[in-house]
Amino acid sequence: MKLLGNLAWLVFGGLFCAVSWVIGGFIFCITIIGIPFGLQCFKFASLSLTPFGSTVNTDAQKHPIANIIWLLCFGLWMSIMYLIGGIVFCITIIGIPFGLQYFKFAKLALFPFGATVNQQ
Repeated sequence: MKLLGNLAWLVFGGLFCAVSWVIGGFIFCITIIGIPFGLQCFKFASLSLTPFGSTVNTDAQKHPIANIIWLLCFGLWMSIMYLIGGIVFCITIIGIPFGLQYFKFAKLALFPFGATVNQQ
């Protein structure tokens, strides 16, 4: 089931999303200050490729200052948008599996520093 979900995810936008995150990560990594943020973008890219069967474990206390900067600059709005997307997908029965994946992204979007993405 994970394989079918991940294939459908890739076909319907997951591959584009992963490529976008990789490009964003490279743009952040151009400057020394942006490297930590670029690495978090690569974390989003890996989750974008195979969200089905992946778990996100956050630990906001590992890097609190970096997480606060991320939250204020990007995380809050990203998380809200992922939550809205998840709710919209969960309205339909067919979209519930995709909506649940969006909730994983919303969790990661709040505090990515110290978070781990585990494949099962």
